[in-house]
Amino acid sequence: MPGIDDVRRILSELGIAQELLREDALLRAHLGLDSVDITQLEIELSERLGTRVDLWSEHDCTLRQLADALDGRGPDPQASADYRSRGWWRPDLLDGLVLDTRGRRGCREALVGGGRVLTGAELDAAVSGCAARLARCGTQPGENVLVQLPNQPQFVVLVLALIRLGARPVLAPPTLREHELVPVLSSVRPGAMAVPVRQARFDHVRFAERLRERHPFVRNLLVSGGVDPVRGHLDLDEFTAAEETAPAADGRRDPSDIALFLLSSGTTGAPKPIPRTHEAFGHVIRASAAASALTPDSVYLAVLPVTHSFAFGHPGILGALAHGGKVVLGAPGDPVGAMALIERERVTHCALTPAVARQWLTARAASHGSDLSSLEVLQVGGARLEEETARQLGDAFGCRIQQVYGMSEGLLNFTRLGDPPEVVFTTQGRSVSPGDETLVVDGRDRPVADGETGELLARGPGVITGYHGDTDTASFTSDGFYRTGDLVHRHPSGNFVVIGRVKDVINRGGEKIPAGELEALVQRHPGVRAAAAVPMPHRVLGETVCLYVVDGEGSPTLREIRRFLEDGGLAPFKLPERIVRVPALPLTGVGKIDKKWLREDIANRMEAEHDGRRPR
Repeated sequence: MPGIDDVRRILSELGIAQELLREDALLRAHLGLDSVDITQLEIELSERLGTRVDLWSEHDCTLRQLADALDGRGPDPQASADYRSRGWWRPDLLDGLVLDTRGRRGCREALVGGGRVLTGAELDAAVSGCAARLARCGTQPGENVLVQLPNQPQFVVLVLALIRLGARPVLAPPTLREHELVPVLSSVRPGAMAVPVRQARFDHVRFAERLRERHPFVRNLLVSGGVDPVRGHLDLDEFTAAEETAPAADGRRDPSDIALFLLSSGTTGAPKPIPRTHEAFGHVIRASAAASALTPDSVYLAVLPVTHSFAFGHPGILGALAHGGKVVLGAPGDPVGAMALIERERVTHCALTPAVARQWLTARAASHGSDLSSLEVLQVGGARLEEETARQLGDAFGCRIQQVYGMSEGLLNFTRLGDPPEVVFTTQGRSVSPGDETLVVDGRDRPVADGETGELLARGPGVITGYHGDTDTASFTSDGFYRTGDLVHRHPSGNFVVIGRVKDVINRGGEKIPAGELEALVQRHPGVRAAAAVPMPHRVLGETVCLYVVDGEGSPTLREIRRFLEDGGLAPFKLPERIVRVPALPLTGVGKIDKKWLREDIANRMEAEHDGRRPR
């Protein structure tokens, strides 16, 4: 695929000095290309690289943006011009969108958590102070910083400070370990990592130091919760508490620049970095916030991990702040504490996964005394919500339920707050962006009729056109559609109903576990000759991992296999929770492992155990 070096070579031959050919150099403003040059560049790109681009839009583009468009990682310039002309992409920088303190917004509470209460003006000042300190410690515009922090104000301040500085935060859930993070580090090459001292009994500092030893491009460790100066850590708590003027903007930031990276859910292996530009992610925030009915009076409670796009910006904390509302940070896994926050802070909106929603139902039954009358909307996404659970949530909390089916790659489908209950409880929503195009196709990419099941494809102003580093190009069609990998059918209401995954993935409470990845790791154990992972029904989480094993040299216990996988750096949520030993794995007629039979077998076993019978 053509890349930025090809673009530099052509421009150099057109007479542009090599020292001017920086990635962020604009074709017209910095390189001085006139209409003749633009025409010649288009001809050279077409004849030498076999790619056609339209460089005549009013919006100037950088060398990096041109290279991304050529290799499929950036939107076509004509599509970009169309998105801007329609107002879907606006000339906003994310920190400006979120930290607008004009009028009364600067005086109102904006962020509550970790014992801190910040007004809009105080949050803006903390972001500026953090940006100034980061700059003094050598963080540069365009540099990547991996952020693996829990739900605390330091996360919000740091991420917005990095964006303001022109650096790019890479949001990584605190549950990820070496197996998932090493490929990410190798891809984005961050100059720093931000971690807590400990989280859920895990020593994040020691973990980060091991990673830094293996990846010397990680110069700095920003640590929250106590630092050891002898070990050269930077005190993140001090950085994010400071209030001072940020360095003067150098004018080099552009709405089309990458503002941050999210991570994919890792359904096909290691998580992939997802580049989000200011203008595209700003569109996602605005569109999802409108579908959620966020206003300046909204109070958003974040109890899902804020490093995940659902709680971060779909619409999440950024959507609430962008509308002048208040964000309250809660601890994941503490439904009783969450209900106390709803009562105290008069929370109006909250997002949950189905697994967390079931925990809330149990906690609500035990705490009828809490005043939750302020709650207006409970959003549920990350996995399919069962109809009965949706109805129970509406009854238990007396608020509107909103199903959310989306992905960090940018496609967001919401049921609407005005949809009738039978639609809200049985479908997973429709696109929130008026610019999204969606197709449901068969195995040959042919559209299927409404009501028939197929894979969902999407493209639009909020949907990415490629992963960072041009990885996994198979996830995109030649005409720019993103392959979601989800099997859906379109409901008569226009909403989607999610049926399952094209690929073999176990959905543990919203956390996606690729079965093939787990099987490959398990089979490295000398005591395992063959293994197959399948979803096992779970009353709260929906699915957990059952591992069918053919023994090799020995007969490792479940505990031994879990320890083996943990020592190999696998995230804890991916660990198997049951082992079934078999003499051989069942095969289909074409010689593939019969996963359908295994899924039925574990379901039968659990049903028999529940009834006190011997499994068939």
